[in-house]
Formats: sequence, structure tokens, C-alpha cells
Amino acid sequence: MISKIGAISGSRTTEKRFLGITELAQYLGIAKGTVYVWVCHRKIPFLKVGRLVKFDVRKIEKWLEENSVQVYN
Repeated sequence: MISKIGAISGSRTTEKRFLGITELAQYLGIAKGTVYVWVCHRKIPFLKVGRLVKFDVRKIEKWLEENSVQVYN
């Protein structure tokens, strides 16, 4: 599930591949503080762009799949 943002032309949408801390917290439905702790403990994939912390949505999706709990019936 890659987030979409509207392009300036109006009807055209493009994929937003990199998210900031606030955007990722909203995307996952968690507190920003939790994201900061996960980054500090290197529990979530991230990259640094200068001083900024960014998250590749594709890597986050893969990380979510890898860290999902299996349900047995």
C-alpha cells in the first residue's frame, strides 16, 4: 500500500516513496515518539538524508510483512 499524492496537474497521481517521521507515524497509526525510539534502536529500516530521517515505503511494507505474527486456526 503506497500512499498517493495529487500532482499539480490535478487528476494525475504519483507515488510518494519516502516518508518523514510524522508521515510514517500517521501511516502506521502510531505515536511519533514510537518511531523515534524504533529508529534509535534500529528496529525499523530508515535512511538519513543529511540530518533528516526518511523511510522508504517499499521497505516499510516488506518490514511489516516480515514482522507480522502468524495466526493459526
